[in-house]
Amino acid sequence: MGTSRAAAVTVFGAYGHTGRFVVSELLQRGLIPILSGRDPDKLRALAEGFPGLEVRPASADDPASLDRALDGAAAVINCAGPFAVTAAPVIEAALRARIAYLDVAGEVEAVADTFAHFAERARGTGILVVPAMAFYGGLGDLLATAALGDAPAADEVHLAFALSSWQPTAGTRGSGQVSRSRREGRRLVYAKGRLELRTDQAPTGRWTFPAPVGDRPVIGEFTTTDSVTIAHHLSAPDIHTCMTLEAVKDVLAPDAEPPRPVDERGRSAQTFLVDVVVRAGGTRRRAVARGQDIYAVSAPLVVEAVSRILAGEAGTAAGVVAPGEIFDAHAFLRSLAPHHLSYELGRAY
Repeated sequence: MGTSRAAAVTVFGAYGHTGRFVVSELLQRGLIPILSGRDPDKLRALAEGFPGLEVRPASADDPASLDRALDGAAAVINCAGPFAVTAAPVIEAALRARIAYLDVAGEVEAVADTFAHFAERARGTGILVVPAMAFYGGLGDLLATAALGDAPAADEVHLAFALSSWQPTAGTRGSGQVSRSRREGRRLVYAKGRLELRTDQAPTGRWTFPAPVGDRPVIGEFTTTDSVTIAHHLSAPDIHTCMTLEAVKDVLAPDAEPPRPVDERGRSAQTFLVDVVVRAGGTRRRAVARGQDIYAVSAPLVVEAVSRILAGEAGTAAGVVAPGEIFDAHAFLRSLAPHHLSYELGRAY
């Protein structure tokens, strides 16, 4: 008996670090994951911990296998990086299947490519494509959208990330290698309404985060996928992103270890605080999110999004979109409180 179309969500890259969190989150929400990815042995090993779930091996370079993986599903969540390699083929398969596509991409170039190359086709087929619906990209976009409120445009958006540590997954390392190769040693910066490549050193400075983090040294112009998602639908010519210095050192260390689980959910001990300040005219407003484990928290973010899409909350929206375009940002963020993400929206000042 086939999986119900109304409840089935294919997870491509299901056995990866973030993919496992997504599979568990879908089950907790009453949705049925279809386990997919290129390695049949890893899929079967994962399925042993989730009896009854379908296993459908597929590869990004085999369109027929992707079609089989998406058959009967209501949506697909792509958790398999590097997304410069996997995003386009899985989106193509989603368009053929006429189902929603979401991913957890953290590669700035790959997300920019998705917006640039698939907007018209997705809109023409009436399909939603939501890239970077994760800690980077989705969370920052929702926070900036909530902070902007009813203002027609922002003059500046500041995103400051404070990570207690950053042990990168194998996927993060692989995606970083692809991005560095594409940039040929240069760094990517969002300035004056567009992404550009630069050869100079990133600036350093300090940022005063809300308590208890406080004043910390940061690396400036630490461009994340939030600069793509925010700029797609909010008028914000200047988007400034910074990251705590210690976290940057962690993720760039050649001997950095992967995340280690410390609780029953498999989360690492890493904590985070995302501080977003939006200026519109003479008014500023701050939105703050706190939580544990940037990889684990991507699961409730992307699963909340797919649940709302399947429930019809995105209405007739179609095309490549950022979450702030199709969801009530304030309500979305508040709904994540039971999923270990706290959110505060400050008063305008």
